Amino acid sequence: MAAAAAAAVAVTGFTGEAEGGEPPQRPLRASVTGAAEFRLPYLNDHDVRSFILNAHAAPYSRPFPGVSSGLPTDAYGTVKVVHYSAERHTTYTAVGEVDCLVTAPGNATLTAVFTKVSRGGPDWVGKRLGISVQDQGEDHRGKTSGDRVGFSWDDTVDWATRTHEHADGGNTCMAPAPFAPVTKGGYRVVHADLPLWPKP
Repeated sequence: MAAAAAAAVAVTGFTGEAEGGEPPQRPLRASVTGAAEFRLPYLNDHDVRSFILNAHAAPYSRPFPGVSSGLPTDAYGTVKVVHYSAERHTTYTAVGEVDCLVTAPGNATLTAVFTKVSRGGPDWVGKRLGISVQDQGEDHRGKTSGDRVGFSWDDTVDWATRTHEHADGGNTCMAPAPFAPVTKGGYRVVHADLPLWPKP
């Protein structure tokens, strides 16, 4: 009985403060960074696919008609997609500018509008595409990170259904769950809650 009472006091007395009475430090802004290769679980080819991500939250930094304040999910940074085609013996690259980022602990979803695509690459210039990341924690050298990624374009899970048209492009911060296991490298997701809307 005394142990139960002590436990109740311990739980109700918890304030979230670190040792010494200092509040725990929380990041002010979310981010996702890193570089990794990954495999598609539904394809068995010799292609090499990778993402290089450098995305940072910048709430209320992109005003647009009807929302002069911008959005709490506004972000900046870059996405670089690299795809080596074994069949064509060619590497294609594409670069996009990040416009949206949402995180949860260990997870992130972002979108980028693509501005550059190498010759022979996909018709992505001007399109907004989405990427999701699952960060499984600290990466250890020489070991697979356990991270995963997902993405919203042609080689995504829709591709496996053999549909003739794909939903390339989309709204901000929209991407499927991270379905593709990382095979080399890894990502770091720093989570921060979305800020409240500014007062009028």
